[in-house]
Amino acid sequence: MSKRVVVIHGHPDPSGGHFGTALAEAYVQGAVDQSHEVQVIDVAQLEFPLLRTKQEFESGPVPESIRQSQLVIQWAQHLVIIFPLWLGTMPALLKGFLEQIFRPGFAVGIGAPARSGKRPLSGKTARLVVTMGMPAFVYRWYFGAHGTRSLERSVLGFCGIGPIKESLIGGIESPDSTKRSEWLNRMRELGRKGG
Repeated sequence: MSKRVVVIHGHPDPSGGHFGTALAEAYVQGAVDQSHEVQVIDVAQLEFPLLRTKQEFESGPVPESIRQSQLVIQWAQHLVIIFPLWLGTMPALLKGFLEQIFRPGFAVGIGAPARSGKRPLSGKTARLVVTMGMPAFVYRWYFGAHGTRSLERSVLGFCGIGPIKESLIGGIESPDSTKRSEWLNRMRELGRKGG
């Protein structure tokens, strides 16, 4: 059965060419090969301001790039968010994007619906793909994968998205082309499965 998938590429460098870019392309290739419908949001290519006040977050104008991204996320059944680990968590630009996207009325109800626990994004699933220089097991076991846990629980899970799976890819600065090929193949396979 085909799925509607959005791949959110969260590397802040608009020039591309990073391993995360290759992972995103591999996922999309696998998904398209299996006849899944795929749209890509490249956060580095979008123009939007950072939110600075509660009023902006709750009722400020929504930039057009964010409005279009919200429509794509509403359309999707499965979200794939790919980003590099910076200072233990996602880059600031991706965090700013998510703050713009997951506003009241889009990701959680407003007023009484918010208190009732209604979550407009319920039924969607997600996968986080996180690249890092350190070994992934060190991030997971020593640091408790705190950056990904926060995104899973406090953003995606809070909005009703689940289950959420993760692919932590460590040691990406290593010149080991075999490992990179294995991860690219794994991303193609996940794309084929729409998972």
